[in-house]
Order: sequence, then structure tokens, then C-alpha cells
Amino acid sequence: MAPSFARSISFPLSPSRSSSSSNTNNNNSKHQSRPSSIMASSSSGGGGGHARSVSLPCRSHPILAHLHMHIRAVRGWAQDPTSVSSGLAHVDALHAALGELLDLPEAQAALAGAASSDRLLDSFLRLADAHGSFQEAVVELKQDVADALAAIRRHDAARLASSLRAQRKAGKELARLATAAREGARPSRLGFLGGGGTSSAAEVEVVGLLAESAAATASASAALFNIVAAMSASASAEVCSCKRTAALVCLLNLNKKASSSSSSSSDEQKETTSMALMERLEELQECIQELDTGSDKVFRSLVQTRVALLNVHTHIVFHF
Repeated sequence: MAPSFARSISFPLSPSRSSSSSNTNNNNSKHQSRPSSIMASSSSGGGGGHARSVSLPCRSHPILAHLHMHIRAVRGWAQDPTSVSSGLAHVDALHAALGELLDLPEAQAALAGAASSDRLLDSFLRLADAHGSFQEAVVELKQDVADALAAIRRHDAARLASSLRAQRKAGKELARLATAAREGARPSRLGFLGGGGTSSAAEVEVVGLLAESAAATASASAALFNIVAAMSASASAEVCSCKRTAALVCLLNLNKKASSSSSSSSDEQKETTSMALMERLEELQECIQELDTGSDKVFRSLVQTRVALLNVHTHIVFHF
């Protein structure tokens, strides 16, 4: 009896590559029962179990390489976050690729015996919850900025003070979400272990990709939440040019100066300062609008990923 071989990734080749390899397979028909994507490095071992290779097998399914590319892109953005919209786009693209992976029957079969399915479901649920809370905070922040703009236009100091307090509260909530997301990005927190004695190589590969995707998403989420928290804090504490001085105090001082100086010069100064404040807040408002749209897409993609994983898990439960 020939030893049994655990599959690394037994996903079928793409149609073009499958057709190009058909001639070779005809000459080796007695070996067709072995998956075409078994790693060459695994075939020389004497044991039945094979360790997971660090690199993808050269003939593995193209979706896997596509998914690894998106994981690297998300991790790269999290390490050097620049544009908020680009970070959201990277996370959205990653979860679109995850959806393609979970649609494959081979991936679903690999998850059939996965002991970590519940932990995966919990991890993606936490991410979806975090982004749901993030959306709520962004909506509130958007309203706070609108209130601050209205207060400046009307020279309403009390309303401006209230909106700035609300902004600081939103910033604290965003900082809390960032801390929670950062905790979720730690491998020890995810707790996924592949390659155990009862785990097939295909299971290790698929579960590993899902775990890496969850960790990358958590890292990017922490970076994203931190950026918006810092943006909110900056807008509330330094909305005017007076260093370490609340905008309310500056506005009140400006009104006092207006009563003691000439009418024309004070009006010009007041208008100039008000225009500068409004410009700063309007820029923030535009950024939040862009963020609001992108965060909604990411939230929906996270929910779709978890639903796809839950469908696989439910199918497994009903068939065992």
C-alpha cells in the first residue's frame, strides 16, 4: 500500500492551466487519484503527515495568491497608514477575496474538520461589531462638526463649547475601539493553531489564511480608528490658531477686542478668524464624509465574510 498524502491545497487548477497539463496527466493516469497541487517538497517524506510550506505551491489555486497579496497590502497600510480611504479600500478588497475563497467547495471541505471554526466566527463577529461602533462614532462626529460650523457662523459660544465636548467624547470612544482592535490583532488572542496531529494540510492552509486575514484586518482597524481619534482630538483642541487654547476662549476674546478697537479692524479680524475656523472644520467634514462612505462598505464586507463562514459552519453541522 502506498502511504496516504495529506493535501496542502487541493484546489483545482485554473481552466487554462488544467488544459495545459492534460497531456502529462494522460501518461500518468494511474496516479490521477493524487491531487495535482501537492507540494513537491512533501512527496519525498516517509510519513503520512506533511508540514505546511511557508510559500504557496507553484500550481495552487490563483485565489490563494490573490488573497495573500491583499493580506500583504492591508498589513503594509497598517504599518504606514496614510490615506484613510485607501486603508478602507484595502480592507474591503481583502474581504472580497475572502468571499471568493469561502465560495470554493475545496475550502469548505477543508473547514469541515476545523476545530477552530467557532474561534474564527467569534473573531469576525468582533471585527464587525467594532466597525459597527466605529460607524456610529463617525456619524456622531459628523454631526458635532456640523454643529461647530453652525456655532461659528452664528457666533454662538455655548453651542460651540457643547459641540467640542461631544467631539472629545467621540475621540475617546474611537481610542477605545482602537485599543480593542489592537488586542484582537495579537496572534495569542486569535489563538489559531494549525498543523495538529488531526489537522489536514488543507485545513491548516485555509484556517491559516482566515486567521491571517482577521489579524491583518484588526491591525488596519486599530490604525484607522487611531487616525480618526487623533483627527477628532485635533479639531476639538486646536480648531483655532491659538496653541493649547480652546476655540471658545479665542472666540470670546475676539468679541471683547471688537468692543474696544475700531469697528472696521475688529470686524475684519473677526471675519478672518471665523473663515479660518470654518475652513478647517469644512475640510474635516469632507474627510468624515469620505470616511463614512468607505466605512459602510467595510462593515458590510465584514458582515458578508462572517455570514459566508457561518453558512459553511452550519452546513458542516447539519451534515455530521
